[in-house]
Amino acid sequence: MASSFGVWDYVVFIAMLMVSAGIGVYYRFSGGKQKTTTEYLLADRNMSIWPVSFSLMASFMSAITLLGVSNENYQFGTQFVSINLSYGLATPIAAYLFLPVFFRLQACSAYEYLEKRFGKKTRLAASLAYTLQMILYMGIAVYAPALALQAVTGLDQAYSILAIGGICTFYSTIGGMKAVLFTDVFQSVLMFAAIYAVIICAAVKAGGLGPIWDAASEGGRLEIWNFDPDPTTRHTWWSLTIGGMFTYLSLYAVNQTQVQRLKTVKDLKSAQKALWLNWPILSLLSLSTSFSGLAIYYFYRTCDPLRQGRINVRDQTMPLFVVDAMGDLPGLPGLFVSGIFSASLSTVSAALNSLAAVTLEDYLKPLYQKWKNKPLPDMQSSFPSKVMAFLYGLICIAVAFVAQKMGGVLQASLTIFGVVGGPLFALFSLGMFTTRANQRGAITGLLTGLAVALWIGFGQPRPPLKTLDFSVDDCSEFGGFNQTSVPLAMAQRAADVRPDSDYFYLYRLSYMWFSVLGYLVTFLVGYGTSLLLRWRGAAGTERIYLDEQRIYLNTDLFSPPVARAMKQRLARFIENGGDIDATRQHTNSVVIPSTTMAKPDVNSL
Repeated sequence: MASSFGVWDYVVFIAMLMVSAGIGVYYRFSGGKQKTTTEYLLADRNMSIWPVSFSLMASFMSAITLLGVSNENYQFGTQFVSINLSYGLATPIAAYLFLPVFFRLQACSAYEYLEKRFGKKTRLAASLAYTLQMILYMGIAVYAPALALQAVTGLDQAYSILAIGGICTFYSTIGGMKAVLFTDVFQSVLMFAAIYAVIICAAVKAGGLGPIWDAASEGGRLEIWNFDPDPTTRHTWWSLTIGGMFTYLSLYAVNQTQVQRLKTVKDLKSAQKALWLNWPILSLLSLSTSFSGLAIYYFYRTCDPLRQGRINVRDQTMPLFVVDAMGDLPGLPGLFVSGIFSASLSTVSAALNSLAAVTLEDYLKPLYQKWKNKPLPDMQSSFPSKVMAFLYGLICIAVAFVAQKMGGVLQASLTIFGVVGGPLFALFSLGMFTTRANQRGAITGLLTGLAVALWIGFGQPRPPLKTLDFSVDDCSEFGGFNQTSVPLAMAQRAADVRPDSDYFYLYRLSYMWFSVLGYLVTFLVGYGTSLLLRWRGAAGTERIYLDEQRIYLNTDLFSPPVARAMKQRLARFIENGGDIDATRQHTNSVVIPSTTMAKPDVNSL
């Protein structure tokens, strides 16, 4: 595909790279010069809520959103927009039930909580699962803009992946958390600019927004009230609201990348405000990108570029639109590519930073402690963090080449988050909302949930996706339609039409249910196994108690409503004349603040 890049496009693109890299270099040589892990990984815990809110959005809703969501609305319709409701429903759950627990512990790694609640093996298992999740996701995050660069600049995907991955790795390695957060703000603006450039350009060519909406209606793209209870239906209100909530919570409630960002502010209330502010920013980008998909459909409503053979995968539709509709407008293709590219930078830099934190806190520090019999000094922790960020960057580049085989970038990314995020979310839920769950049961539940979710999420064969109709009735504006130019994979799918009933039922489930299934299997197996082991006297060491006699529960380990209920039960017990020393048989209802080992004072509860 011929390049549509001109001089001004390169000026815009290079300016974006220089500003992004400049922010990273500035924070590398300012302040404490990233010499401590608190500064490098947590930005000295003094960030304001605005950059954190934008970073929360940019960390995950990036190039995958810009390409994937627009393509979703182009080929499947607008049903996906209802997922924004789930973001609003899940935000208070993350802000008030999970986030307070992480703030009480003040640990850099979210998985340190699991060690305090269950034990070291649980922490290690969870951090390994998270590492797998983020490495796979980073691969897609780098592959997505490579699609755009190939379509708009004519650069081969392999070179694009190497270029993007290399710059991301350099930027992430030298820049600390402050650089990541402030660059995310700049890059978020470019992401919005790229989307609105597409919408405005399409609206100008269509003569307003009305014709775009009318064309979408005529093409059957306007669907939002699908309440079909069938879980094999790809997108419905139920799958998007319920599945969207679980996916959101697996990201914003317990995911290391987001928890680490939220802990860069000074206190819990600021973190909760940042999380609430993230919701409208996130939804605005999602809704705008959805409409951009309809705008692109208007442009190609009579000549679908995939059927015409001009692109190889549908995720290239938006970049192709930039070539066709903006190629003669100096600077706009450069702005679009800058938005896609910077979105990938923000995502990968966030992931590399958090993976470096997990590797340092969960792997390197325990090994150093065991080997040297002393903790790793904070001033010596920054360098290994940067080395790990660099190594993860190289791994990310390798996975990006594999990501080309994973299908649409949106569904692939949500599948990865679902199959790994659901079980991890359930593991934290077991710890924060139950007192009977133990390490052996929790690990059994996690491994079972991961196995089931990975099996269902990536098992083959699967029925082909059913897209809406596409027309090639009039391709005169785009060089005409040639039957021989239809992509081979598309022709093979058309020839191999089998009824869905021929496929294994679980492989037909909507990918939006993967997170829910992983959560339920992990939670039920984990809790059930814990009860069985407790009944058999094989529960192992209980970590929820503050004393060897297993009387005093550590309420810091539990979600605020659960902790309050524990304290209220103890208060009622004392008010009714109960003797605290005589309640060993009621250990689950005996609670004291974690700051003291003395017998509880009713007034202090």
